[in-house]
Amino acid sequence: MDITVNGLSKTYTGGAAPVMAIKNCSLKIKSGEQIAVTGASGSGKSTLLHLIAGLERADSGSIKYDNTDITEMSQNKLDDFRLKNIGIVFQSFNLLPEFTAYENIILPLMLQSKKIDKTRIDKLAEYLDLDSRCEHLPSKLSGGQQQRVAIARALANEPTVLLCDEPTGNLDKKSSKAVIDLLFNISNKLNVTLIVVTHDESIAKRFDRIITISDGVLGGDIQ
Repeated sequence: MDITVNGLSKTYTGGAAPVMAIKNCSLKIKSGEQIAVTGASGSGKSTLLHLIAGLERADSGSIKYDNTDITEMSQNKLDDFRLKNIGIVFQSFNLLPEFTAYENIILPLMLQSKKIDKTRIDKLAEYLDLDSRCEHLPSKLSGGQQQRVAIARALANEPTVLLCDEPTGNLDKKSSKAVIDLLFNISNKLNVTLIVVTHDESIAKRFDRIITISDGVLGGDIQ
């Protein structure tokens, strides 16, 4: 699916003064593109990703997946759309500690009461080099393994878009490279649109397209 963001703005209130995190942002993302979003801490890059994911609501503007405007959806319909179409990976792994790796992976399917295609999930786990770790609790996994479980969970519903917010932020250099390599491989093999927020310049340079953001304003789009 193509993603079209038009005139997007988001302001946070509740502090000493309102903070306009995103200011009239517009961009077009083609299906299957691999994009890095970069900017300083507090620049608005994570907010932009969360808005595109439907995790937060914009104050104004629109976000369309093909011809579907998620900004006009009810919360229930938005949640259902996200579960079916969007995979999300965060800096923190957000795994349920009492669930095994396998149970964490199939969580999105359980939330939709979907029948579990164990063969497909097993293949996904094998592709992510998790097949021997599926019965382990998160506490028994390394940081890199936990992030691969989080990626597998994001892919469980076969999304068309994979959004990653600082996915290597809690990993060492070797694990970071492995995770980014994996994300590229997944995007290429499954034709999944990949959008990665990162402050790491060496990671951003690996992408064909880099979107910069500063103080909530989109800057240069490097291709």
